[in-house]
Amino acid sequence: MSWKTFADKIIEFNKELHFSGILPVGVKIMNPFRESPEALAISSEFYRRYYNDTRPRHMILGINPGRFGSAVTGIPFTDTKRLESELQLPYSGKQTHEPSSVFVYDMIRAFGGPAAFYSRFFVHSICPLGFTKTNARGQEVNYNYYDDPLLTAAVYDFIVATLKQQLSFGISTNLGFCFGKGKNEKFLRKLNAKENFFQEIIALEHPRFIMQYKAKTKEVYIDKYLQAFQQVG
Repeated sequence: MSWKTFADKIIEFNKELHFSGILPVGVKIMNPFRESPEALAISSEFYRRYYNDTRPRHMILGINPGRFGSAVTGIPFTDTKRLESELQLPYSGKQTHEPSSVFVYDMIRAFGGPAAFYSRFFVHSICPLGFTKTNARGQEVNYNYYDDPLLTAAVYDFIVATLKQQLSFGISTNLGFCFGKGKNEKFLRKLNAKENFFQEIIALEHPRFIMQYKAKTKEVYIDKYLQAFQQVG
């Protein structure tokens, strides 16, 4: 009888992850698993290291991948600097820095380190693929699934389908966590009321918000995260 580990399921999910819908004009999708063989290889090594079992996890959902984090590494909230310094996974491409990743790994260190944290939690995003759009100055910038109602509508079915897939990996659905207390939380709560993904959702300030506006009191938010995560038992 064959069986799959949590890692097997995630890696298979990443390999098959593809959005085939029509996006609003000017919006581009980022899929590191199709665009970068290195991202697929690195993320697969990460999952085999930390998820090579059948233990259930609680899910943490961010917004969608950013250009300098998981859109490069394939690992949510992990830029290339943290990939090497915190996870000891080598990376030969261009180095990237993502403020959200700095906070998340400071928090993970306070939790007890990557092995302890990832044995309890599975981190991803409401929309598993990220987006970019060219701004008025001609710069390509991150674009969130909720920034445009047309984009939200275009990816809605994709979000629902991919969340259902991930919940089947072995997620404890009594309690889910949301990174982002504004639009991300509002969307997830509305979606959850319809789809019944989780019995309860706890929303926390998004790591990007903390690093951009509350960096001086970062430790307060790390403590808040740790207290919230204690509720999983």
